[in-house]
Amino acid sequence: MRPDAVSEVTIPGAASASAHCPALFVAAPASGQGKTTVTAALARLHVRQGRRVRVFKCGPDFLDPQIHAVASGAPVYNLDLGMCGEADAAWRLHAAAREADLILVEGVMGLYDGQPSGADIARRFGLPVMAVIDARAMAQTFGAVAYGLAHYQPDLPFSGVLANHVGSARHAEMLRAALPAGMRWYGALARDAQAGLPERHLGLLQAAEIGDLEARLDRLADGLAATGAADLPAAVAFDPALPPDVSPLLAGRTIAIARDAAYGFIYPANLDTLGALGARLAFFSPLAGDRLPACDALWLPGGYPELHGAALAGNAAFCGGLRAHATAGKPLLAECGGMMSLFDEIVDKSGQAHAFVGLLPGRAVMQPRLAALGMQVADLPEGRLSGHTFHYSKSETPLQSLARARTPDGREGEAIYRTGRLTASYVHFYFPSNPVAVAGLFS
Repeated sequence: MRPDAVSEVTIPGAASASAHCPALFVAAPASGQGKTTVTAALARLHVRQGRRVRVFKCGPDFLDPQIHAVASGAPVYNLDLGMCGEADAAWRLHAAAREADLILVEGVMGLYDGQPSGADIARRFGLPVMAVIDARAMAQTFGAVAYGLAHYQPDLPFSGVLANHVGSARHAEMLRAALPAGMRWYGALARDAQAGLPERHLGLLQAAEIGDLEARLDRLADGLAATGAADLPAAVAFDPALPPDVSPLLAGRTIAIARDAAYGFIYPANLDTLGALGARLAFFSPLAGDRLPACDALWLPGGYPELHGAALAGNAAFCGGLRAHATAGKPLLAECGGMMSLFDEIVDKSGQAHAFVGLLPGRAVMQPRLAALGMQVADLPEGRLSGHTFHYSKSETPLQSLARARTPDGREGEAIYRTGRLTASYVHFYFPSNPVAVAGLFS
């Protein structure tokens, strides 16, 4: 399956009964412990054994799901009790359980970090928790960390641990011996620089940018094959839940969507929502030199336009097509990197300025540190949409905002700009949060 391939989860018949499926929630004491690596390795290992694996990612991440989609051969959806909501998570898990042999859910940050946290999701859906612990500088303290994760909060379905970055077989046995009685040992992954997943400022590289990703995944799976991780976890009962009923408000309309290494931050659930609304989706790659296809509306998602400034600015047909689209009064939604592309220029991390489309006055300037991160909710004329923001740039523009998003605790969030039918913001919207509002944006 191509890294950018997306299809809707199959939901045969009415969801009138519970569905049972082995499931595991992959957590850690902190970010950087190896959750993504281990989740991808588990997915590839079980797929190689002939099992149908469905992977979910907690939080609003775009990059980890791309890796898991390659590892599992299936689209990867986000679970987030804040941005996505509990009902959204419930029906997606139930649908996956009806068709899968194994469900893997990768957590976010540390197990108990955030409100709501990964632990809250595991507890709500009864998902057994497997903690990945980076053990490269540990011995018996490994057991203490495992014990703390298991007992910090009550009623958590904690199952066991997997040791990552282990130095030797003797080291692994020492770690296993340190575990509290009754705690499951899921095995160990040895230190292996050749199997690691490369990163940049927003996280992992996009799957399509890692030329040897398949080989890395197979190498990781080989490392787990001889451990307890090869066995299926216990089955979990997922309560019946139906997807929302979405009216075809965009029937007969074509929405063009930029999708490549510069514009790759796309939730599969967003594409499903546009499809359920009745829209025809026309994908194109500005980086490959594509011009804007014939369309009724346009979506420029987030990504890394600052890394491809020369190529994008040099695609005159693309830039001219955007200007003509806006001049014709057609809807255009630009999110984060998409919005950056519409300014007069982008200044990259080296300080070099790249001339861009010029539909929005001003410029986007890359910063040495993270500029914003977190969930946001926006009240637009079309309705309320939830989403999140995560960017290293700042915009400098004289434009007055149409509205301001806000954080869950009520603080002022990102500016949302509108000029004509062009809507632009740093917020990445989660379309299933309000399909009617999405239909309004693209109508």
